[in-house]
Amino acid sequence: MTANDTEILPEPQAPENGYNVTEQVGHLLRKAYQRHLSIFQTNANDPDLTSVQFVTLCALHDLGPSSQVELVKATSVDQATIRGIVERLKARGLIDLSKDTADGRKVVISLVPKGEALLEEMYPRAHLISEKTVSRLNPAERIALLYLLRKIADDEDGDQ
Repeated sequence: MTANDTEILPEPQAPENGYNVTEQVGHLLRKAYQRHLSIFQTNANDPDLTSVQFVTLCALHDLGPSSQVELVKATSVDQATIRGIVERLKARGLIDLSKDTADGRKVVISLVPKGEALLEEMYPRAHLISEKTVSRLNPAERIALLYLLRKIADDEDGDQ
């Protein structure tokens, strides 16, 4: 069988109660994500950089100075988690925090040169990580996977 062939798998046999958790979408998404995280940690040029920290740095690079609320929207990371990520990135000297000149209560998060340099080193590794994550898929499967993941992640209609 070649990489372009599609293998038809038999229907999974459900246990007696009719629910096989290992064949459910949430379980499979979690396993795929765990595999991706393992690939990320193995291939990142900085062993202390997590994938969520990388996403946060990328968002700051793309958006420029931002509030925590803006980072939550850009990264899809919840408020409590983003707060901890910001604290760790600040402690590593990758970002800076300052008060908003228009609203003294608002904290503005900015990427500093050290953070920018880490991103520049990381971008080629990030491409490699993405490639390794989907390496078992042929080109059509890769396109389909990204399309389907975007469709699942889209919360336009609020089905929750």
